[in-house]
Amino acid sequence: MSRPSPEHRPPPDADERRAVRPVVCYPVDALAPPDLDSYRAARLGWERVAAVTVPPRDARSFTVPAGCFFRIVSVEGPQVGDLNLWSADDLGERFFSGKTRALHGTHVTTGHRLWSSLPFLRPLATITDDTLDWYGFDEDGGGVHDVIGTRCDPYTHRLLTGGTYHHCCHSNLTRALAAQTGLPPAQAKRHVHDVLNVFMCTGFTRDTHQYFMKASPVRPGDYLEFFAEVDLLGALSACPGGDCSAEHSSDVARCYPLLIEVYRPKAPPAGWVSPARNSYAAPDA
Repeated sequence: MSRPSPEHRPPPDADERRAVRPVVCYPVDALAPPDLDSYRAARLGWERVAAVTVPPRDARSFTVPAGCFFRIVSVEGPQVGDLNLWSADDLGERFFSGKTRALHGTHVTTGHRLWSSLPFLRPLATITDDTLDWYGFDEDGGGVHDVIGTRCDPYTHRLLTGGTYHHCCHSNLTRALAAQTGLPPAQAKRHVHDVLNVFMCTGFTRDTHQYFMKASPVRPGDYLEFFAEVDLLGALSACPGGDCSAEHSSDVARCYPLLIEVYRPKAPPAGWVSPARNSYAAPDA
């Protein structure tokens, strides 16, 4: 359903109201930028200590100790992935896509951080390399690695189509988290949250401002690399939409596996300290 036509006439000062200049809600000038040179120097001589293959239309969990790196790698064909992250010590602290979007914009790339939920609000991971950073934003307004979408789920699929599909990213992530933690699926699914859509190319249509997807530019060998700021538990779903050029929540698209690689550096980045939880204290705490 597109945006309905207005039912009310514009006021005399409509053009003046629309001409008001926007103000960035959360200016980040006060945030210290990550020292990418230090992070990258720490990669020299690193050792790959784990590798997890995520099968098509499925998900797998993984862990990354604080001070280590991990990569999500395209290995066989164009495939997008839905990423969830939690503090390994507390599932209540998880990736906060909305605040990450508010701080860094609709799509993330090298130098951006993935922030955790309230009341913790600290960096869980820092993006240290992105082989798709060349893409930028295309003429449709599309970009790669978005934090504007949710994750495909069976509930929305049922709402819009009346159908049943068990390999939506929400379901895949639920099963992966349940397998990792031993939680019953009914409890695990409550910890699954809005994702980083890795490799996915998305934006908003210019006329109705609806969320769209288009074929991902990812190719085998491309990767998105992160530095774990805290001990992490992650789960990644290889989306049933494949490269998301047509549809998801079905078995129609051609899908490929994704690879997660974990690397341990010989020493942490110079001067690096794992970030503490947010220091705000509520007056009634």
